[in-house]
Amino acid sequence: MTDVFGVIGFPIKHSLSPVMHNAALKRLNYDGIYVPFEVKPEELETAVSGMKSLNIKGINVTIPHKEKIIEFFNPEKEVQEIGAANTVDLKSGKCYNTDVYGILEAINAAEIEVNGLKVLIVGAGGAAKASIYALRDTSRVYITNRTETKGRAVAGKFGAEFVPLHALERHKFDLIVNATPLGMKGFQSAMPVPLSLIKKALAVFDMVYNPPSTPLVSAGRKFGCRIVSGIDMLVYQGARAFEIFTGQKAPVDVMKKAVISEIENIG
Repeated sequence: MTDVFGVIGFPIKHSLSPVMHNAALKRLNYDGIYVPFEVKPEELETAVSGMKSLNIKGINVTIPHKEKIIEFFNPEKEVQEIGAANTVDLKSGKCYNTDVYGILEAINAAEIEVNGLKVLIVGAGGAAKASIYALRDTSRVYITNRTETKGRAVAGKFGAEFVPLHALERHKFDLIVNATPLGMKGFQSAMPVPLSLIKKALAVFDMVYNPPSTPLVSAGRKFGCRIVSGIDMLVYQGARAFEIFTGQKAPVDVMKKAVISEIENIG
């Protein structure tokens, strides 16, 4: 019988996960299919029950369900600490946060050594929390956020230091991470930090992957920064989820090629 996997969110039509995972399933000749499920917030509990009844093997979880989904499954350690999950193995009943793995692998792919780096994370949502969690043991992590109260709360919880937006230019950061939607296609095409900060940085990491060349990435290239790819993060977190779902090694190159091709097609 064909194994069914999927991704839940609201809205969901923008997700590149089906393209990425189906390409991997096809390459491995795995008898499975990966489909998107649009699930409204008030329908999450019903959807979880339905997925269990239908013997769906695994799901990825995106906005706005990453925090609520934890209530229905057994969270792994990183999920407990971050407070958000993006992958659920319905066979075992466990939920995971593969964003942490995706962040570290994307940085490794850019050949950046994070030990001792001064890192600025822009944002205070789930992606920002995963970034702090991933980097706090090796780097000096700072956070900035438009809403100071939320930013300070997240910084306090995860042991990072908060820097208000208006005070950023007094600092120098080695790595700047954009964990907000700023620059995303269809969203506000704006720079998340002042240009003067990018000029002083060693590297920039924009989690926005569509378009691949965001204002932050373009500025980083202009000033000679190393670029950590949002596409790489997407692919690596997806690859880790694929391995949890199937027990097989993910064909990362195939997944990345499928994502890039799809972005170009919807361009």
